[in-house]
Amino acid sequence: MRVVIADHPLITHKLTVLRDKRTPPPTFRLLVEELMTLLAYEATREVRVENIEIETPVTTTTGVRISQPVPLIVPILRAGLGMLEGMVKLVPTAEVGFLGMKRNEETLVPESYAERLPEKLHGRQCFVLDPMLATGGSLAAAIEFLFDRGADEVTAICVLGTPEGIAAVREQVGDRNVTLVLGALDDGLNENAYIVPGLGDAGDRLYGTAD
Repeated sequence: MRVVIADHPLITHKLTVLRDKRTPPPTFRLLVEELMTLLAYEATREVRVENIEIETPVTTTTGVRISQPVPLIVPILRAGLGMLEGMVKLVPTAEVGFLGMKRNEETLVPESYAERLPEKLHGRQCFVLDPMLATGGSLAAAIEFLFDRGADEVTAICVLGTPEGIAAVREQVGDRNVTLVLGALDDGLNENAYIVPGLGDAGDRLYGTAD
């Protein structure tokens, strides 16, 4: 698994405002969208393209276009929805699927509770959106779900991550073709499994349900 931690002053600036507990939900949503577009530039470096011939006003030349099958963007419900618009602005021709993950309270194992995805993902590049990589359980399960459907490459994009989360995902995916793109790597988890310093619950802050 390849891990990329984005290093750009604009990303750090926007993250600083996101972390501030005084930032209201409308501003929080806008910043997540802007930050997602910045992270998507890094995440799509290896997007698959094919050569095409075009005519400019001056001459004929060769360029590229995103090849078929087009990438599949998969936000993890619900917080991943806040990242979706920033991603599709950059890759408007991509398809979008949805995946809901939650932990089974009896087995403590993450499992899907909702999905809207193509039945077969063979040959597809998939981009998973999940703001917070905390324990890594849900993201690892989502990646596993996509590989089980036939995906041959998965890139996960997270606003924040932890060493614990990276280790859990790496153990789960093994030597499969996975890239993890983070806006920042935080210190770790507290006793309640919240990212420290973090930014709180991303879903609550996106949709205005935080105290």
